[in-house]
Amino acid sequence: MSVIESEEHQALRAAVAALGAKYGRDYLTNAVSSGRHPAELWSEAAKLGYLGVNLPEEYGGGGGGIAELSIVLEELGAAGCPLLMMVVSPAICGTVIARFGTEEQKRAWLPALADGTRTMAFGITEPDAGSNAHRITTTARRDPDTGDWLLTGRKVFVSGVDTADATLIVGRMEDARTGSLKPCLFIVPRDAEGFQRRAIDMELNASEKQFELVLDDVRLPAGALVGDEDAGLLQLFAGLNPERIMGAAFAIGMGRYALARAVEYARERTVWKVPIGAHQAIAHPLAQAHIELELARLMMQKAAHLCDAGDDIGAGEAANMAKYAAGEACVKAVDQAVHTLGGNGLTREYGLASLITAARVSRIAPVSREMILNYVSHQTLGLPKSY
Repeated sequence: MSVIESEEHQALRAAVAALGAKYGRDYLTNAVSSGRHPAELWSEAAKLGYLGVNLPEEYGGGGGGIAELSIVLEELGAAGCPLLMMVVSPAICGTVIARFGTEEQKRAWLPALADGTRTMAFGITEPDAGSNAHRITTTARRDPDTGDWLLTGRKVFVSGVDTADATLIVGRMEDARTGSLKPCLFIVPRDAEGFQRRAIDMELNASEKQFELVLDDVRLPAGALVGDEDAGLLQLFAGLNPERIMGAAFAIGMGRYALARAVEYARERTVWKVPIGAHQAIAHPLAQAHIELELARLMMQKAAHLCDAGDDIGAGEAANMAKYAAGEACVKAVDQAVHTLGGNGLTREYGLASLITAARVSRIAPVSREMILNYVSHQTLGLPKSY
């Protein structure tokens, strides 16, 4: 792995940055205020091959990996118009189906995920499980008469269910040999009988709404199960590593956007005959924010490299670290950007105030910084568990 980006990656960054500049933050803000999905940007990104850049070429994708997809999301974020569903649809669901799906599942979903005509949500979090995937209570059982699967359970904080064609649901099934429950993944169509959704009233304004799902004996054909019954945990974490890497890309892009606005303001805003950026009290915190974002990007690139190389264990550690570093860097960059603008940082004209809340999400989702610290202390440092 080179720490210097290849010419291909640099060209991809430049091309996506140009697309982002065409839309910008005003476009996304208008989409949010009108309650609509940013369909035009999604469609154009798909036509240019960006949405499916990580998916296999034989199924309509670009043949790249999470390294390329994270560049796309970061640059859209840096332009002020990140697409949250990129984290879910091509990154998590696309990766899981490409690696573990049946041939029928691959042909049904991957070309459509790549060209943007279909999207898929991802449901793992539950009201009583939180970050503990081992306490998931959504269960799957076989109908002995038909061979169908029956899913029952609840999920919360599922993004974009209202626009997604299906949701990749994480459940648990009984192991016939041990009697214990093991994780499993199912593709649940949005119109499946017994599959209900309720929008969660969020303070955070975003184009992608959050939902609570109820699965009441949702009947699915045998082919809805993704991959092998005995490989559920491997499949699950193969999707969570891209999720964390893309979460880092989202945070880094947001931080870069806020920092760029602050730097522009510090160059132009003049007090006592000099730009405020000439004062170290303004310049140094912005420089620190830039350094921390760059360091987070390096860890994200390492995580993406390991993920694309198939090193799930190494990628797990690096992806968690990248998400942690990016979340912290994003919060600090946004805070310093708002502080640099003073009162203007809270006005609608400059569009930074809303990022204060949005930046906090990068510390919470898709996994909290405390759980990442638990992971590193246990898995990396070998310290005893606290729970």
